[in-house]
Amino acid sequence: MVAFAVAALSACTTLSDSLHPVIPIGGSYVAMGSSFAAGPGLGSPKAGTPARCARDERSYPTLLAQSLGLRLFDVTCSGATTDHILGPWDELPSQLDALTSDTRLVTLTIGGNDVNYVGNLFAASCDPAATAQPCAPVRMPDEADWSKLEVNLREIVAQVRSRAPLARLVFVDYVTLVPERETCAALRLSSEISAGMRQLGERLARITARVARENGAELLPAGELSRGRTPCHEQSWSVGAPGTGSGAPWHPNAAGMSGIAEALARRLS
Repeated sequence: MVAFAVAALSACTTLSDSLHPVIPIGGSYVAMGSSFAAGPGLGSPKAGTPARCARDERSYPTLLAQSLGLRLFDVTCSGATTDHILGPWDELPSQLDALTSDTRLVTLTIGGNDVNYVGNLFAASCDPAATAQPCAPVRMPDEADWSKLEVNLREIVAQVRSRAPLARLVFVDYVTLVPERETCAALRLSSEISAGMRQLGERLARITARVARENGAELLPAGELSRGRTPCHEQSWSVGAPGTGSGAPWHPNAAGMSGIAEALARRLS
């Protein structure tokens, strides 16, 4: 177990955590969310997964299910937004449709695509000389985007409570991608853009935490746990700009997925 993760989780634990029931071995576990849960680029794609979802055998939901002996129903999908949790996405059904009255655990990593978090990181770090297509512009979210995100997150909690009343619901927020007060070659971002991307990630984390806290859900603060493990750090939990690391750019790497799974396993058991 990663020592600093254990210490951080101990500090975050509250009395209310002890009131959550232990999830039985063999219990039904539904993993929902975007690419930060699906695990693109980790190297072991799941058989039968829709190609665009890019679910991987080394994602944190899969590792967690193996650790706790749970039956995993993985409906995570790269590119998903909160709209795709709540409703269908072309041929894909709503991710909420995977829930049943027997579901005992739900994890959720979502919201980054609602506010174009990773999309903006790709745009800001784009190298025109290395791509055949023009670099996309940075498009920062407006207040309407942030408001819709929070409304949708609250509706997701309500839907989980209604469809799976026995389930523990754990939000897993996004790993930290841009370190505090610094930049590095792995980011390929200016200091000004780094500050803007850092603020975007921090606001996303605050909204996620507020929705979890005010609606009786749990939170695994992956952003806090990875604050000293950004692409600028030697033992990183994520990949930076394209061409700077092994795995999908601007996404958790294998170490990050393993660290999240370990932290979740400790919290849940």
